[in-house]
Amino acid sequence: MYQLPRTIVLFAISTIVAVIAINLANAATSEDLDKDSRQALQTLYKTHPLAEEFSRTAKAVLVFPNIVKAGLVFGGSYGEGELIQGTTVVDYYNTVGGSWGLQAGAQSYGYAIFLMTDKAVAYLKKSKGWEIGVGPTVVVVDAGVAKNLSTSSLKDDAYAFIFNQQGLMAGISIEGTKVTKIER
Repeated sequence: MYQLPRTIVLFAISTIVAVIAINLANAATSEDLDKDSRQALQTLYKTHPLAEEFSRTAKAVLVFPNIVKAGLVFGGSYGEGELIQGTTVVDYYNTVGGSWGLQAGAQSYGYAIFLMTDKAVAYLKKSKGWEIGVGPTVVVVDAGVAKNLSTSSLKDDAYAFIFNQQGLMAGISIEGTKVTKIER
């Protein structure tokens, strides 16, 4: 069995820790996060009109305007966001991800999850951390999925849009993402 040289593993781990530590140190105030989230949603609506249609029928929107992801074999990501119901910010959340596999690079991006059912909103509020892939069904909307969706054909609990991707992250990886409520 092939083992990675120890220096590569240590470099990968220290890079991930540094990126996450920098992002944590630059954590936004509630007011900054509110402003960034609203701007991010406006940008999303301009680039993906279907997202704006979803916003009209969604019970709530969980938006993360800026997530930083980096990895070299081992990877990590972190970002903060908020749950918006109507025009009111209800709670604040963070998203933390880990990955392992053939990967290298760094990128930033945002994502918004449109919670379409009361069940999905209730699950998010009562869970001590929502592991994406466990609990309500989340469909990631890309160009192919969007062609076959309309607000009248929705049947899943939640739909996610990824936007504002910057940087370069290449490779194949196994990922896990957890969304957790934070106090502000």
